Amino acid sequence: MNKKMLSAPWSSAFANSVDAFIPEIWAQESLMILENNMVLANLVHRDFEDEIKQYGDVVNTRQVANFTAARKTDADEVSVQDADATNVAVPLDQHIHTSFMIKDGEESKGFKSLLVEYLEPAVISIAQAIDEILSYQGYQFLDNVVGKLGTTPTKSTVIAAREEMTNNQCPLTGRNLVVTPNVEGSLLDIQDFVNAEKVGDDGTALREGSLGRKFGFNTFTCQNMPSIAAGSTTVTGAVNLTAGYAVGATTIAVDGFSAVIGAGSYFTVAGDMIPQRVTSVVGAATPSSITFTPGLATAVVNNAVVTSYTPGAVNLTAGYDAEYAKSIVTDAFTVAPKIGQLVAFGGSTVEDYYGAMTTPTTTALTLDRPLDTALTNDQAINIGPAGEYSFAFHRNAIALVTRPLATPAAGTGALSYVASYNGLGIRVTITYDGAKQGHLVTVDLLAGIKVLNSDLGCVLLA
Repeated sequence: MNKKMLSAPWSSAFANSVDAFIPEIWAQESLMILENNMVLANLVHRDFEDEIKQYGDVVNTRQVANFTAARKTDADEVSVQDADATNVAVPLDQHIHTSFMIKDGEESKGFKSLLVEYLEPAVISIAQAIDEILSYQGYQFLDNVVGKLGTTPTKSTVIAAREEMTNNQCPLTGRNLVVTPNVEGSLLDIQDFVNAEKVGDDGTALREGSLGRKFGFNTFTCQNMPSIAAGSTTVTGAVNLTAGYAVGATTIAVDGFSAVIGAGSYFTVAGDMIPQRVTSVVGAATPSSITFTPGLATAVVNNAVVTSYTPGAVNLTAGYDAEYAKSIVTDAFTVAPKIGQLVAFGGSTVEDYYGAMTTPTTTALTLDRPLDTALTNDQAINIGPAGEYSFAFHRNAIALVTRPLATPAAGTGALSYVASYNGLGIRVTITYDGAKQGHLVTVDLLAGIKVLNSDLGCVLLA
């Protein structure tokens, strides 16, 4: 469907126009605002059908298997391979909405005025939420990392991401790299990325400050990518081995710690600077040895600083069931986690990685998706290290599955409409609230997010 065709019905809305409360127009305009303000959602695999669904329903999308080329002679028949596809069940567990009230005194405004004042910021908030959710899925690809936290990325860092994905059999076409604003600034300072004679773009990169396509990646900047500032509560110690440790080490002797380091917590080692997760510790309040995963990516020297990130804890006697989707009550944090910060629970080394949504506090935490497993009271809430987490991935690494919600039944006094376009659907519902003397507008969509293939992505640390 052509966007220009979509825009025609409301292009002549003026003050006092009846168009101001036609939900079809609101929904179609919302859809275009939504798509225009998303970054990652336009780059991942999208699955949309017009079948009405409700929160908690499970839909099935597919991950197509690879084919293998074969040889034959003129006398041979072709070798027929099964066109297999793995079924992937995706729960529709993300009901994202924004609601606002248009008071009676504001009804004299035409649709165009209401669009600017209310609808556009409402839909942009939904677009931001979707991009945040998708960007935090990058944490589930931490088995594939390049670069170092706290270190300025270089051309070699991007090339290393390309090499990592190629070694994991990721298709060479359709690769994307979404970077944080800070990483974008660093890459734009590299001459090989902007010099016209080197990139062959007639100076577009230099004039527009655009990274464009580099080293096989379509490169984008997203303000919602995790950019975690320093300031979390930490304790420090040091490597305690004269010879230091080689690449691949998963246990190190340490000294200088004056606090317990719990299994499941995160730390970094100077010189290595990738997120390491503790699996076990020797020593109580004065740890002497730490065993961890995934292991050192770079050799480290004796007395290299080891920085451990202090966890918080779940603060609900009854705990939380799996699939719980709202805010989690917490305690034991002396400093609130940062927006987008890596979160993992308990002492498990299972890749139950989450990202912290909205604005976390010391007493409340909302995650990028519902809980994969149940939580118990006082279970540790482990937080990841500070730094920049950019994400390189193929379209088929992650699926965004959306389905339309049912419109309210006729006769209920609600006006509602679902607009769909280009793999997305959004609903707008307008009702009148007599007590508050105004129209309540709710813009919402139903979605599920699922990692399809963890070999098709790579985290670029900086």
